[in-house]
Order: sequence, then C-alpha cells, then structure tokens
Amino acid sequence: MEHTVTVECSGKTITIETGRMAKQASGAVMIKSGDTMVLVTAVATKTAKEGQGFFPLTVNYQEKAYAGGRIPGSFFKREGRPSDNETLTSRLIDRPIRPLFPENFLNDTQIMATVVSADKDHDPGILAMVGASAALMVSDVPFAGPIAGVKVGRVDGNFIANPTAEEMEKSDMEIVVAASKDAVIMVEGEANEVSESDMLEAIFFGHAAIQPILAAQEELAAKVGAVKREVPPPAVNAELQERVKALAYAGMKEAVRIKTKVERHNAIDAIRDETVAALSAEFEGSEKEIATFIEDMEYDLVREHIIVDGERIDGRDTKTIRNISSVCGLLPRAHGSALFTRGETQSLVAATLGTSVDEQRIDSLYGDTRKRFMLHYNFPPYSVGETSFRLAPGRREIGHGMLAERALQKVLPKHDDFPYTIRIVSDILESNGSSSMATVCGGALSMMDAGIPIKAPVAGIAMGLIKQGDSFAILSDILGDEDHLGDMDFKVAGTSAGVTALQMDIKIGGVTREIMQAALNQAKEGRLHILGEMAKALTGPRQELSPFAPRITTIWVKTDKIRDVIGSGGKNIRSVTEATGVSIDIDDTGKINIASTNKEACDLAIKMIRNLTAEAEEGKLYMGTVKKVMEFGAFVEIFPGTDGLVHVSELDTERVKNVTDVLREGDKVLVKCIGIDKQGKIKLSRKEALGATFTE
Repeated sequence: MEHTVTVECSGKTITIETGRMAKQASGAVMIKSGDTMVLVTAVATKTAKEGQGFFPLTVNYQEKAYAGGRIPGSFFKREGRPSDNETLTSRLIDRPIRPLFPENFLNDTQIMATVVSADKDHDPGILAMVGASAALMVSDVPFAGPIAGVKVGRVDGNFIANPTAEEMEKSDMEIVVAASKDAVIMVEGEANEVSESDMLEAIFFGHAAIQPILAAQEELAAKVGAVKREVPPPAVNAELQERVKALAYAGMKEAVRIKTKVERHNAIDAIRDETVAALSAEFEGSEKEIATFIEDMEYDLVREHIIVDGERIDGRDTKTIRNISSVCGLLPRAHGSALFTRGETQSLVAATLGTSVDEQRIDSLYGDTRKRFMLHYNFPPYSVGETSFRLAPGRREIGHGMLAERALQKVLPKHDDFPYTIRIVSDILESNGSSSMATVCGGALSMMDAGIPIKAPVAGIAMGLIKQGDSFAILSDILGDEDHLGDMDFKVAGTSAGVTALQMDIKIGGVTREIMQAALNQAKEGRLHILGEMAKALTGPRQELSPFAPRITTIWVKTDKIRDVIGSGGKNIRSVTEATGVSIDIDDTGKINIASTNKEACDLAIKMIRNLTAEAEEGKLYMGTVKKVMEFGAFVEIFPGTDGLVHVSELDTERVKNVTDVLREGDKVLVKCIGIDKQGKIKLSRKEALGATFTE
C-alpha cells in the first residue's frame, strides 16, 4: 500500500513516499525536494551469522549520472568506484544512525541511497540522511529513531536551513546537523572563523528546523504500521561474570592507570589471558565472554576514575593538553614540511605547490569541476603497531582528510593573489588520539614552511565526553582509549579568531546545549594553547618559496591578443614552451600564468609573449629583421608576425636607387615607426633612426 507525507522546512517542501518502489526491501522510501529525488532502501537479514561479534552495518550512497542528465566521463561510460563525495556522504548517513540499533542486534544490515534526480538547489545528501531514517522507520528492522539532518548556512547574519547553491555562495558557514527529537547527535561542517557562540546558535537552529521532519517520519511510520522485530537482550552468565571480577578487578584497576599506551594494552592483555587460563577449564568455550567482561570492566573503571577522581588514563586532568613538539623544513626537497607530535600521536606532513595542470578534475552530477587545494590523509597500520593489507584509502582516511582539508581551506590566499595548486599529504607515523587534528596542525605548519601566505595558523583539538547519570566531564585532547570508551568524539579546528571546521559524533542518545557549549568553550582554550606551541616552530609563512617550487608570474594581455599568443594550432605557445621549458596557462580573460623554477627561463618566456602581443607605437625605435625586399622598399619584422614597410624614400638621407644597395633579406636594421594608417599598416623609416641609440 502506498503512503505519502509532506513537510515544510524553511519554505522548501519535502515529500516522503513508500509502498510504490523496491517493495521487497525491508523498508524503502522515495524522498523528494524540488527536482532532487533519492531512493533509499533498508534491508536486514533475518538472522545473524553464527559467532557474529559486531554489528555489520553498511551504508552506500550512490549518485547516478542520469540524475543530472549526464553520461559518466570514465572510459567505461558507467558509474565506477565511489567518488570522495559519495564516500563522505555514506559516512554522514552512517554516523548518526549507527548508535540507534539495539546492542544485541547483529544481523547484516545495509542502507542504500540512490540519487535518481538532482537539481543544484536541493542537496541529495541531506535528503538521503532523512530517507535512511524513514526507510528504517517503515521497516521491521529495530531502530530507535527517527533522526533527521539539515544543512545550516548563514547569510547577512541570518541562519538558513537547507540553503540553495546561490545562498551557500554568500554563506559564512556550512554545517550539517543530525538530531533526534531531544538532542543533537552529529555535527559536521566548516566556517569562516566563526565564533563558538555563533556556532552553538547555528547547531541549535538546525535542531529546531529538524523537528517537523521528525514528526513527518513518525506520521509515515504510523500509516505503514510496521511491526518491529524482537531483539532479546544479550544473555549474561552472572556466575562467570562474578568470577572474572574476583580474579581480574584489582589488576585491572592498576592496569588502566598505566600512562603509556603500549604498556597499558600489554598489561590488560595479560590480565585477560590469565583470567581465561584460570577459568577456561571450569567454563569451557567461554573465552569470548571473558574477554567481553574484561572490556566492560575497563570501560567502567576508566569512566569512574575520570568522573569521581577527575584523573584520566595518562594522569592528566580534564583540560591539560599533552606535550607538543613541532619541527619544520626537515624534508629538504619537499616545498614545505612539518613533523607535528602531540603525546603519542605524530604526523609527517608535506606541502607541494603545482600549476593549473595539477588541478584535480572532478566529474560530478552537475558537470566537471576543478579543485586546486587537496589534502590527502594516510593512516598506515604501523602507526598503531599492526599489520594489514593496503590498497586504496578507506572511508575513514577519506573522511579524516576532508575534515582537515576543510579546516585549512578557509585560510588559503585568493587564487588571483597566489595562483598555485596546493597538495598537502599527511602520513600518520604514530596514533593515540586524534590524528586528524594533528594533520590540521602539521598541515598549517607545512604550508607556512612552503611560504604559502595563509591568513592565519590553524590548530585542531579532539574533545571527549564521559557522562554518568547527571554528571559529566569534558575531556580535552583525548586519547584513543578515551575515544573508544567515551561518549563523544568532538573535533574542533580553527584560528585564534574562530572556528573553521568541526565534527561531532555521539555514542549516547545525544548531547544537550549545556554540554555542547562547555565542549566548544573548552576546545577554544585548548586550541589557543596548541597555536602557542606551534608558534615556537613558525609564527607565520616564510618570506620565500622553496627553491624547488615553481615560480608563477602572472601577466595580462588584451583579450583580442590571446589568439596571437596561442597561434595557429598552438604553434606560438608551443614554441615558447619548447624554447624556455616553462609551463603556461592562459584563460579567456587574458590572464597568463607562467610557471618555472628557473627565473631566466620565466623572463625569456615573458619577453617572447610580449613580442607576440606587442603593438607598434608611432615615434618608437625597433630593431627589426628584413623579411622581404621589393622595388619600392623593404618589409621589416619588428615583432614576431608583425612587420611594416620601409619605403625606398625612407631608407637613407640620400637618394637610394636600388633597395638592395642598402638592405637585404635577413639583415638586422634599426627603424623608427613614423605612422600607422587606418587599416593598421605600419610605416617605418630607417632614415629617421640613423644615429639613434637603441635600448630594449
């Protein structure tokens, strides 16, 4: 049976329908706003795999090229591997819904969101997030929803929910907020150095805008009347649990206070192994259950120690930042480099400058676009003492890289002022908490080391939360274990003036305004401290680029001279690049960027281009080459492709009988421009140039 609900969000209509398409899925909806339509399906297997120890949730967001009226630009002319945008949107959908499934629900579950029609003003990613929740709500899959998402922008001081593309161009922030009825559960976005108080207002403006969408999903679920599957709570062997506690509690209490990560993990592993050895004969086949009890014990002890004693795993209080060291310029051939270390997290970051030919070409729903700033984040397994099979970067690496890229992009110089393509690469060498924020810090330092005139240094910090009943503790600069055992991972990056990027994930039902405000304010304190530590290495961009970086010189020519620079079939510009070895980029405004690591080559290229576009001026001297001799005079080339006539009467002060008595083809001759007629023909005189001194 078909059912439809409609809701208004900031003047935009959202329609959700179910029962017409993909009826064999556990749940399916078509969600539409404007001309953007997304089909979202949810399927969960009837049973879990035997021995399954985790929740296998997969979210796939995919954009069909036909949705934008396009044919894919790949060689195979069909959709291929997910683009970065599709991967990031899949993560955006996954993160707010994952905590809302029952603890003991371990069935394979897949959400597929397929964009089937797209306009430029209604974001399919936001609709896909709402659609994922709606598809689960109308299915029999157990889900503690609904949730919904909204994009928040701000134009002229006014917040806008789900702004159009035109409004986004004027906005000073782009924040995606996901929330339930009572609390915010995920935040991600970027901003132009926005204050913490304004960011807080934007987040809760988004929370308010979401409420009608949540009500619409509840209405749709009521119309469908789907009966949810029963999920029995996990069976607990109370006797075994007590025996594990009796054997391991004292040792675990000491082990979780070991400050070094590797030593702490080794101690906990040893306690687990000893407990298994002591109980395995009596409780046969209980190894996994014992390991679970040990992990639960670690969870409780760490959280209790923080809430009750105010002391964290490594001995810090809730606000102290780990020791920081920064080294710049340690890679001599890289254009800019930095080694940023914070506690047991370390990032080696390199900045590379390129030209327009290095820009990334992106084939999207809305046409081809080009990207001149890229940040690539790599998390090799050795950074945490592990091994794994390495292929392309995973979803986590793409997501962490994009968060750091957003944070740094806001301080880049304008392209007209600094016409380079910039690539940042962050290789994580060690990890124990927030390697993405180490990438932000190292990325800013590497750009300053490269001489990129960024607006201001950027630093990032990861915040955590431990919430027990009505008590809570905000943790600055969290460790990996505090991320795993805590209730929130809240990353905030920015300058001393304000926030440039943030990302928040919640493992509990959500966070209140009080918690969010406390976290933002404490993050600012930590960020300012980190910026101070970074300043010990570099306070600002270096005055000179690396000698190995290309120098880009910009010159302008009249638009009607562009064809003269290019030449027939590209002949002229090819001759310049072949003669000088420079890279040349011309746009249709007459702007020409000339790039080379060799100043002399760049100067020569400029001279050659100036010659190609030069225009004769009456009264000016030129050193020309005789191209053709006629009975009435000689044609002299004063610029490549530009010549004028020296009439026989203008060859000498005395009468000349034969032109060849004075000039022959190939001769170099100093001439003066004595006139340009209405047809543009140039009149030259050798006679008036006699005795003159020529300087280029």
